[in-house]
Amino acid sequence: MEAIILGIYAFFVWLIFFKFKWLPWNTVSMAISITIPIVGITALILVLNVVAPSSSEVRVVNKVLQVVPQVRGRVIEVVAEGNRSYKKGAVLLRIDPTPYQNAVNSLQARLQVNESSLESAKASARQLSESLRAAAGQVSVVESRLGLAQRRLAEHEELFANGAGDLFALEEARANVMQLKGDLDTAKANENQVMQQLSAQSRGEYAAIASARAQLAATQAELDNAKWELDQTIYTAPSDGKVVNLQIRVGTMLTPMPFNPAFSFVEDEQELIAFFNQNEIHLVETGNEAEVALLTRPGEVVKAVVDSVVWAQGQGQVAQGGMLPTTGAAPSVPNRFAVKLKTTGKWKNDSLPAGAVGTGAIYTEHEKMIHILRKVLIRVTTKINYLVLKLH
Repeated sequence: MEAIILGIYAFFVWLIFFKFKWLPWNTVSMAISITIPIVGITALILVLNVVAPSSSEVRVVNKVLQVVPQVRGRVIEVVAEGNRSYKKGAVLLRIDPTPYQNAVNSLQARLQVNESSLESAKASARQLSESLRAAAGQVSVVESRLGLAQRRLAEHEELFANGAGDLFALEEARANVMQLKGDLDTAKANENQVMQQLSAQSRGEYAAIASARAQLAATQAELDNAKWELDQTIYTAPSDGKVVNLQIRVGTMLTPMPFNPAFSFVEDEQELIAFFNQNEIHLVETGNEAEVALLTRPGEVVKAVVDSVVWAQGQGQVAQGGMLPTTGAAPSVPNRFAVKLKTTGKWKNDSLPAGAVGTGAIYTEHEKMIHILRKVLIRVTTKINYLVLKLH
């Protein structure tokens, strides 16, 4: 862009001083003609670097997941193919589920046994309670019959005292009362016996119920974990993305070790990260227009907007330790700050190559009339990207 401006300026100098000779070409005019473009272009570039900062390092960044299986086992099927795209939920590989299915079956059988034990403990407790209610009912029946017999005995005694009673009936009434008193003592003894059994065994019965419930809950937890492990034998895509670095084959033994991933999964979600010097982006705000010229897309200008400025970097952190912070022998070169860009328009859903680099610029809300100069420079850059500068 500077060359274009200098060319236009030189053309007008030629017209004024040589073609039409409107002004004399001498030492003064020569000095002025040379000074004006130097000062003007320098001032223009300095202002442009603030109101429309540019970066020579813009990167396309994708989130990469190192796929580590949650369970140990032998691979029985590799559905995924390397460097192929898959939708979220698509099956990528299967691990032999036999030991995990056997564990589920065993725990399901144990769960049924625990449920039966719990029902048996509850039934025993119910049976003891029923026995106590039956004994209490028998006592009530005998007490009622005894009360009636005692009233009849009183009537016979009153009649006999008045000379109108029968001695045999009186003796029979007395014998009936004595028998019912014995029956009442027997019924109360039975009730006390059941109560003693309930007192002696209820704690054991309730403990059996509590124990059965605890065993049932523990088995259920083990069964849930076994089902989860069985589900982990089928690995599905965590999101839309691409399988990369697929080296496993059928028969490979996989283990849940973080340092031994099965393959890499590159998610489709992308970010454009541009790096700027610390004094370049103090006017940059969220939503500012941005343009990027990637080496992988020569002749194309990718449209974007500023998502956010990452106002943090490594020099702002002091490492934890027992040593006092060291300031170094010489001043540290200031690190750059990153600006996150978000593609717009037709590039919003476009998949850019992960790791692609290029040049970008951000257009702030200040001095918009000179933004055209930066846009021209970006478009010149993307044309230059067609050139492959090597001799072999």
